[in-house]
Amino acid sequence: MLRRLVLTTATAALVSAAAPAAGALALPAVGLPPLPLLSSTPDRLTVTVSKSADPAANGTFELECRAGGASGNHPAAEDACDRLGKLAGAGRDPFAPVASDRMCTQQYGGPVVARIKGTWRGRSVDARFSRADGCEIDRWRNLEPVLPSVRR
Repeated sequence: MLRRLVLTTATAALVSAAAPAAGALALPAVGLPPLPLLSSTPDRLTVTVSKSADPAANGTFELECRAGGASGNHPAAEDACDRLGKLAGAGRDPFAPVASDRMCTQQYGGPVVARIKGTWRGRSVDARFSRADGCEIDRWRNLEPVLPSVRR
């Protein structure tokens, strides 16, 4: 009984010390998902594609994604920003490399390569993409239409 009284008193003291000022909103700290990075600066990416069999896919394209829409000379700017937004909403990092311990099929998707540099969700991006094996092909397809669709 004494133990319960001590624990109850200690807990009440901790809660009252941590209580917010009058009029402040108190939210429980446990069980809340992390908040997305809120930033007024747009995402800016430079997408460089080379060695594609489709000459229109090769080149350097600017992509800017912001709350009001997309801009830049990227051929599918709106769709590309929508795709990046969906990946962010799912909590996925679209620029993460293939894990070194992942088993990949040994299939070749062609010589096309791409590099994406810039800023996305407030962090610096410098990612390289190829279609050298099954994992890299999957990674490429995951970012279509940020990266061009490649058909062999």
